[in-house]
Amino acid sequence: MRAHDRNNHGRTRARAGDHRAGAASADGAAEGVVPDAGAAPAEVVVPTLGRCPPPLDVPQDIKPLDATWRRWIADNALRRCSPESMLATVTAAGIDPAQASGFIGALAHDPAFGAAERLRDRHERFARTMAHVQSLRESAPGYDHVEKRSRVSRDEFIERYVRGCRPVVLTDLARDWPAMQRWNFAEFKRRFGALTVQVQAGRESDADFEINKVRHRRETNFAAFVDRILTSGHNNDEYLTANNELLRRPEFAGLLDEVGALPDFCDAAAFKHSAFLWVGPAGTRTPLHHDTLMLLHTQIVGRKRWRFVSPLSGPSLYNDFDVYSPVDFENLDLQRFPAAAKVKVLDVVVEPGETIFLPLAWWHQVSSLDKCISLSFTNIDVPNKFDFGHGAT
Repeated sequence: MRAHDRNNHGRTRARAGDHRAGAASADGAAEGVVPDAGAAPAEVVVPTLGRCPPPLDVPQDIKPLDATWRRWIADNALRRCSPESMLATVTAAGIDPAQASGFIGALAHDPAFGAAERLRDRHERFARTMAHVQSLRESAPGYDHVEKRSRVSRDEFIERYVRGCRPVVLTDLARDWPAMQRWNFAEFKRRFGALTVQVQAGRESDADFEINKVRHRRETNFAAFVDRILTSGHNNDEYLTANNELLRRPEFAGLLDEVGALPDFCDAAAFKHSAFLWVGPAGTRTPLHHDTLMLLHTQIVGRKRWRFVSPLSGPSLYNDFDVYSPVDFENLDLQRFPAAAKVKVLDVVVEPGETIFLPLAWWHQVSSLDKCISLSFTNIDVPNKFDFGHGAT
């Protein structure tokens, strides 16, 4: 679950401009229709133009072809859109057709564009291979749901789920934890209400709240925060996430003593440095992304819905920035993200006392169905540090 920023995405930065589309940015062009990575080589894919920059607010004379439109043309040419369709769109937006036509015609002779075409072809070949491997995985009995298991041995957990790279819900991991009886909102308010905590606030007004999480950091009184949770309806505006590092503070150290025995596939000595607390109202959301390590996430209070997508389906998720995808499987926009239509999504609700295992690089988005208190931890007793190239676009 996207939250262990100290370990996962510590250097994740807010991207310049709108991640989804719009403003005076060409980023939206990257969200147009692309050839389906899972299609057979003989399938004919009709190119469709990607999103173009916004129209002029005030009608003006013919505008010169600027860098934004040049990038839009290059993006769509790489999608094999016809010169005629691109020129018609550019001209309709008030751009000089002579300049646009000249730029489009010159692309075929541009060595930089030729290099981009080779990279595109390489990506498409690799994406097809991944899609075929994924189709074999999806043919396995039971692939379409996340298992719920108890009494899983260390050997089976490591081989079947860690090395086998598949999610699982462990129903008995936290069964005997004192936290299951002691942790609740009233008790948190009584014990820690006078303290100040860091939360993510103002999320509702920012579609890219997770990418821009640093901007949403706020200090608040813990008792007041708990009161807001208890009196609010479903909302995503305020959330105490793993980024707060709350469990490293001496005032909260006693909470870790109320976590009972860990399974033998965890490194108990590393627990206090790898545990993270989550507290929030019903309705909090974590958008689609993948983490850069593996973790376990236990529900103490309330339920969460997890939606999983295999790493092999990544080429269909429009991942243009770091570890994030703009695709939302709760409200799937197939006009913007048509390739996502064929992606297999695994959906599971994690109940109080249950623990979800997040395998390496699995895409996931999470929503709180109730007011929730959760604990996640990354001290799985196998190598759990991986370099995904922080900040790469």
